[in-house]
Amino acid sequence: MTTLAHISDIHLSPMPEVSLGNLVGKRLTGYLNWKLKRHGELNSETLTRLVAHMQEQKADFTAVTGDLTNLALPAEVRRAGEWLQNLGDSEHTAVCPGNHDAYVPGALEMACDMWGGYLKGETLEGETFPFVRRVGDVAIISCSSAVPTAPFFAIGRFEEKQAARLDRMLKLLGDAGYFRVVLIHHPPNAELQHPSFGLKGHRLFRKVIASRGAEMILHGHTHRSSIHHIPGLDHEVPVIGVAAASAAQGGTLDDPARYNLFRIEKNGNGWSCTMREYGFQRIGSDIVMRMQMRIY
Repeated sequence: MTTLAHISDIHLSPMPEVSLGNLVGKRLTGYLNWKLKRHGELNSETLTRLVAHMQEQKADFTAVTGDLTNLALPAEVRRAGEWLQNLGDSEHTAVCPGNHDAYVPGALEMACDMWGGYLKGETLEGETFPFVRRVGDVAIISCSSAVPTAPFFAIGRFEEKQAARLDRMLKLLGDAGYFRVVLIHHPPNAELQHPSFGLKGHRLFRKVIASRGAEMILHGHTHRSSIHHIPGLDHEVPVIGVAAASAAQGGTLDDPARYNLFRIEKNGNGWSCTMREYGFQRIGSDIVMRMQMRIY
């Protein structure tokens, strides 16, 4: 059996000191949003408690689906790298980046450099994404939807070349009998698309999954716990989102901080996969198992 933990939308706080020279373009609007709203809804104490609880589960592997930073300032990217080292070593932890990690041009490249092995794995054509990590019978495939965008937009993008590489990876790993888990920050299902924060290329992503199949897709971005499905090769594929890991209980829009734990095991010619959701309730200070359900 392989255990896989999923955590997302870290949004490390507090915000480091920001010079006026950094507050131009999108970073200015993002900083104002943080000061006026987000700093009270995302906090470090919540994140610290949730991560400590998750680490007690001793998962074989941890998937982080993006948004470790807020404005992708160099100090934030550096601190996120240190946070990852405390979360777990890069051999047992992988990241797919979020839109906040690519907040401005050059930010994602900086993250790839500073986060090192957390954003690396087996690849095709020498490209960074998608990359694959294999843990027992499970293959974790990390895609990137992270691109810089204009102020007031949080869209992601999934384009033809990455789609072609994902197609080949899913075919190879499927033929080899792996349980294929695809990571992407922005949700790919049609129900969660929006002109200002959806995934450009969501139809292309779903086309690849419908053609080659996958066993599970994990995402963040919405700051909400959710389960949807999209068509696969021979069965529907669950698309599972998780609440922001730093979301305080008093937030008005987001679910309180949570993480998911999956127990995956080969079962004859099929799979057994059980998901447990742990996190805070809207009332009370304890971290509890909020839900257990069978995925396969």
